[in-house]
Amino acid sequence: MPKQNSIADLPNLGPKSQRVMASAGVTSVEQLRQLGSVAAYVLAKRSGTNVSLNLLWALEGALTGVHWQEVARVHRTSLLLALEEHERRV
Repeated sequence: MPKQNSIADLPNLGPKSQRVMASAGVTSVEQLRQLGSVAAYVLAKRSGTNVSLNLLWALEGALTGVHWQEVARVHRTSLLLALEEHERRV
């Protein structure tokens, strides 16, 4: 995967996703990679921005290079369980 300079450069994401992530305090691709899709999604959700689970699928796909619809279809259950676990710990 070529190096991306901004979140909007990642697959499945664009300027709107970049603005949502910035409002959550996630401003770089490296920061997104360090957080992971679930933690980044929780930050976005808690930032007061109206987000859906499609953002979680898109974030995971951006980090793994998989189309967000494939993520939603194949990894939905594991991501929802990880989200539930993350929210329980925080």
